[in-house]
Amino acid sequence: MTTEALRNHRPGRSAPSRGLLRKFGVHAIMILLSLISIFPVYWMIVTSLRPENEMFSTALWPSDPTFDNYLFVLTRVPMLQMLFNTAVVAAATALLQVTTGMLTAYALVQWRMRLSAVVHGLIALSWLVPFQVTMIPNYVLASRLGLLDTLTGLVVPNAAHAFAILLLYHALRAFPTEVLEAARMDGARSFRILWQVVMPNMGAPIASLSIIAFISAWNEYFWPLLLSRRPENSVVQIGLQMFMTQEGNLWGPLMAAAALASLPILLIYLVLQRHVIESFMKSGIR
Repeated sequence: MTTEALRNHRPGRSAPSRGLLRKFGVHAIMILLSLISIFPVYWMIVTSLRPENEMFSTALWPSDPTFDNYLFVLTRVPMLQMLFNTAVVAAATALLQVTTGMLTAYALVQWRMRLSAVVHGLIALSWLVPFQVTMIPNYVLASRLGLLDTLTGLVVPNAAHAFAILLLYHALRAFPTEVLEAARMDGARSFRILWQVVMPNMGAPIASLSIIAFISAWNEYFWPLLLSRRPENSVVQIGLQMFMTQEGNLWGPLMAAAALASLPILLIYLVLQRHVIESFMKSGIR
């Protein structure tokens, strides 16, 4: 090697080393973002375990953990009844949204009518209408039907949703038409095709919609706040408000109630974690 070549030669970092550093940086960022996401949940649990004299402490763990806040929540507020009510409302809402969404989407895809595009556009447009616009008409209708302070009144306004229809509509658009034509040639009618052919092969979109609808209904606050009157007919989000008073917030019981409200969703996710991820990936939801 000549003197000029030696002068121009610079020791470069090997490709494996650069790949290792890049992978380390990506993992470090992911760990940091995970800690940022998890820390509020951790702080909620820690605060729920703090005694009254340590409520505003900045320590990462209470010196004397106690379950008094949980006992206070369960004895002063019908929290278990509210959790049950919330589960019923969320499950019914998810079931109805899947049912109405599937029927509407199937009709729009399979029955080519002149106004199908117009109906699809109106459904998409209704998705953009905020809840506050329809709040008063829904409340008046619920009042006239005698649905105030009932679980049915919490479910009915959300029984059909534009998002559910659009999600299943695009999933049905991608469904193989050859399968549907073969079923028709065998003499199957529309409802039988939907029930026995389409729905068994739409597991991922249906699972994704069910999860989204269930969580959305579980976290609903404003509509139950308008309709609910008695604690025994309320949902868990209204129960959380009971620990927020004009004199000040009861932070210990409030965090304990929030932990109890989050527990069912967390358990569902832990049990169905693999299926949840697969359903979102297969349905194309990001």
